[in-house]
Amino acid sequence: MRDPRYDILFQPLGVGPLTAKNRFYQVPHCNGGGYRDPSAAAAMRGVKAEGGWGVIFTEQTEMHHTSEITPFIELRLWEDKDIPSIAKMAAAMKTHGALAGIQLAYSGINGPNMYTKEVPLAPSALPIRTFTNDPVQARAMDKTDIRNLRRWFVNAARRSKLAGFDLICLYGAHGFGIFQHFLSRATNQRGDEYGGSLENRSRFAREVIADMREAVGDTMALTLRVSLDETIGDLGFSNAEVRDFVSMNAELPDLWDLAMGTWEDCSGPSRFKEEAAQEAWVTGIRDLSPRPVVGVGRFTSPDVMARMIKSGRLDFIGCARPSIADPFLPRKIDEGRVEDIRECIGCNICITGDMTQGMGRCTQNPTWMEEWRRGWHPEKIATKGESQTVLVIGSGPAGLEAARAAAMRGYDVALAEARPDFGGRVARERLLPGLSAWGRVADYRLFQLKQRPNVQMYPGSRLTADEVMEFGFQHVCVATGSHWRADGVARQHVVPMPVDAMMPVLTPDDLMEGRLPAGKVVIFDDDHYYMGGVLAELCARQGCEVTLVTPSAFVSDWTANTLEQASIHRRLVSLGVRIVLNTGLVAIHAGEVETNCSYTNQRARIGCDSVVMVASRRSDDAVYLALKSREADWADAGIRSVKVIGDAAAPAPIAWATFAGHRYARELDAPDWGDALPFRREVTRLED
Repeated sequence: MRDPRYDILFQPLGVGPLTAKNRFYQVPHCNGGGYRDPSAAAAMRGVKAEGGWGVIFTEQTEMHHTSEITPFIELRLWEDKDIPSIAKMAAAMKTHGALAGIQLAYSGINGPNMYTKEVPLAPSALPIRTFTNDPVQARAMDKTDIRNLRRWFVNAARRSKLAGFDLICLYGAHGFGIFQHFLSRATNQRGDEYGGSLENRSRFAREVIADMREAVGDTMALTLRVSLDETIGDLGFSNAEVRDFVSMNAELPDLWDLAMGTWEDCSGPSRFKEEAAQEAWVTGIRDLSPRPVVGVGRFTSPDVMARMIKSGRLDFIGCARPSIADPFLPRKIDEGRVEDIRECIGCNICITGDMTQGMGRCTQNPTWMEEWRRGWHPEKIATKGESQTVLVIGSGPAGLEAARAAAMRGYDVALAEARPDFGGRVARERLLPGLSAWGRVADYRLFQLKQRPNVQMYPGSRLTADEVMEFGFQHVCVATGSHWRADGVARQHVVPMPVDAMMPVLTPDDLMEGRLPAGKVVIFDDDHYYMGGVLAELCARQGCEVTLVTPSAFVSDWTANTLEQASIHRRLVSLGVRIVLNTGLVAIHAGEVETNCSYTNQRARIGCDSVVMVASRRSDDAVYLALKSREADWADAGIRSVKVIGDAAAPAPIAWATFAGHRYARELDAPDWGDALPFRREVTRLED
């Protein structure tokens, strides 16, 4: 039964002419699918409806061809032929009593139009602001352009209504939407009635909302997403001006959707942003308008959610990442199963699907974006096949997920771990600076495994191939992980680099085992994800004089895809870390390292007492290879299959490991895919 402390989360609330069944509001979020994979996106939103969300939104939907953000793959509503795909999404979202919302976006100063080749339009003539620094400028809109844009919003609203949506969100936050561009003095430098005073800068929003209300009548709700603060001082749209704007236009939208600053400010990872990090910025805005307010903050705790509503700060709990990690979060709270929630760890791997134009992934929820493609449901799984037993060797994220999902199917599972504690790499990485929330990957799975009578767990059990052959398990899953190399093999060096035996060279594994360096330390990062920056922070906090050397032009280069690269750089600078970019490591000598410029090969030397090598990892696959060499004996030992998964197969981020573990369990006793594609995909229809 539901804990009465959370009853307030399930009270219905009106939004304009509509009523949301509860306070769980899935705010717009991208997924990597967009116009390319509309069926996958529709099924993903439909699962959230089943999971109990009261309001569910699409991602950013480009509403006109004169403003698009290629290479990023979002939804499009440019013409009537786009209606069927988004109508499928609206229908899926409205199942189980949820309200379906669409976010309409005109990107303005953020729309380089690399696909349509249209000249970008913005309130003022300024360079395009994108992640990719496109060498394009926008033309300042004249009065005719503004009238056209108002008409385009009306057309998009009518199409949204035809598609079956209940709500429309007008995007004016994160620096991405035209409404923010008009409101902000940083992007609106006009001298006419649309610029200057806040009242003038608000004019465009007032006109568009009035136009749209006339077009769609009183059957749809109109919401406005605005930035809480652009965090650029008085030049931009500050928190004080946001409050003045809300007071001045108190009844303008049917709901105020509040989101912090840039996307990086709003959706920063748990390493830099705590739960409810935007609370101070949103406090008091609810009192300025009779309209309900939704806010975000990576809410994972029902207690925090209830407090935000009881205190009057918010009316709806806005979630993007937590709704991805567990689409059934509302239902689990409602059913008194809080301990079963897969809490978001704030790693932001979900965002990389959008940033890399790939397909969305979630570390906690490996079924995300596979609901339609592979038929995976986050809470349901097929019963087991004809065999009975599974041995999982290794309890890192891949092994834990494989054991959990196989046990859910009904297999008798034995989980063997060589170390005294379960969790693998997660158990060690969670102790590094800022990564404590990542421990939820292990915590959730260990809790679930301990509830199941068909699971036996054996810590401190390092197995040999001979022992595995003797046990008689029908399926053997090898998830033994990997270890960091000390020889420098990665991207710059494909063979080991020269290393003087007199120089201590440590790996991330050494530091995670407590073997910390002292004095002057050079950290060489040729991995380019989070580990190099995290270890530089760890060493600096331990009092070391740290120099981080990387061949990339950026510290922790790939973390631009998780919206934390700039935060990492700032953090390291604040700790006194010397950062040397565009620089490789040629050799390690006694008392110093020899570097080379990534472009000119110019050499230099840096004195140090030790080196921390963050290069590549080597799979710990010895048990798998030994078993594979005895494949002819498997049948006599009762073994039907042996498979290697996760880092033991190919090292990658943690989300790749949980996906591999889940896929392993799903495909147990299933026919081999052979040459067939193991998932469905959308294929573009050819035009005449």
